[in-house]
Parts: sequence; structure tokens; C-alpha cells
Amino acid sequence: MRILLVEDDPKIASFVLKGLKAEGFAVDHAADGEAGLDLALVEPYDAAVIDLMLPKRSGLDLVRALRAEKVRTPVIILSAKGAVEDRVKGLQTGADDYLPKPFAFSELLARVQALIRRSTDAPEPTRLVFADLSMNLITREVLRGESPIELQPLEFSLLEYLLRNAGRVVSKTMIMEHVWDYSFDPQTNVVESRIYKLREKVDKGFPVKLIHTVRGVGYVIKKAG
Repeated sequence: MRILLVEDDPKIASFVLKGLKAEGFAVDHAADGEAGLDLALVEPYDAAVIDLMLPKRSGLDLVRALRAEKVRTPVIILSAKGAVEDRVKGLQTGADDYLPKPFAFSELLARVQALIRRSTDAPEPTRLVFADLSMNLITREVLRGESPIELQPLEFSLLEYLLRNAGRVVSKTMIMEHVWDYSFDPQTNVVESRIYKLREKVDKGFPVKLIHTVRGVGYVIKKAG
């Protein structure tokens, strides 16, 4: 999952960046409203965390511009202004949620996850399941049958993306854009190497393989056949 963070306070930005990346998200950061708008208009984000008071363009102006351009990325507004009228104004502008500062990272994370679940119409709010493979999005526990699978944060994020698109072929470009925080480089083999390692953990030792390569197209989670 790929997140846009627009925050000009270096300490808060560093705190949120580290936290989100530790949870397996790919995160792009902009320090002002104009840079945030430029990124949001050209990159596919699963959610955006936007500060209210920003240089060059305010958070409200940024959200208003995104909605005017029909960009439906779910947005959480961060603000030191906690008055009810400020929250109402943010939501009326087009934001999906509003979190006053100071905030606990655990609450921000829970709100980001909830927005992504709603926007992707995930059928199960806390678990993703395909065949005998299951992923708990809250506890981050992954099971193949009754066997636990230990995944690194990036591997968890990659498997989550594949599971959210189960039965659908996703290209290397799509994976790079949603799982990593940099643009696709056709010369790199980082996707192939991560898929290989994921297969070693998810499929090795099981009679039914779930992670498949569609040559020249991408990857898909499906039952063989």
C-alpha cells in the first residue's frame, strides 16, 4: 500500500514516515502543499495524510484541488486546530477523516488502515483469505493452513497487495507503485527477487502453489489450473 504524507514539520514528518514504513507501507513525503499536489495528481496513492497548515498551499486548498480534479484518494487531515468547526470544514472540503495534533501513531495507523479498507471495498475488514492462506491485518499474523509464516514488513506489504487483488494479474509496475516508494525501473529485478523470497515462505512445502508468474505480464495469487 502506498501513502502520501504532506507535512512541513520535520519532527512530525520523520515520526510518521518511520512508523508507516515500519508497518510495511511505501511512503512519499512532500513538505509543502504545492509539492504535495504535484505528487497526488500523478501518482496512485491508497491514502494521503495531509497537514492543515502548509507552506505555499494549505491542506484544505490541497484537498479542494484534488477533489476538483476527480482524485478520490482517501485523505486524513492533521491539524493542531481541534475545534469542531475546523473539523467540519475539513470534512466538507472533501477530506475523509480528521485527526487533531498531538496524536498517537497507533491511532493514525488504525485510521489509515480503515480508510484503505473502505476505499478498496475489502470484503473482510480485518482479514484477507485465499484458499488456505490467511492474513490478519490487525495482528499481522499470516498462516498457510495451520502453519505460521514469518514475513518482513516489505514481504507483508507485497503479499497484502497480491491478496487484495487475488485472481487478478498485477504487473511489475503496479507492484512497484503500491509496495515500494519509488517509480518503476524496468532494469531492476527487485520485484522478481522479492516474489521469489515470498514464494519460498508461502508455497514451499505445500502441494498447491498460490503465487504464479504470468510471463510477460506480472503476478497473480490463484489456484493452479
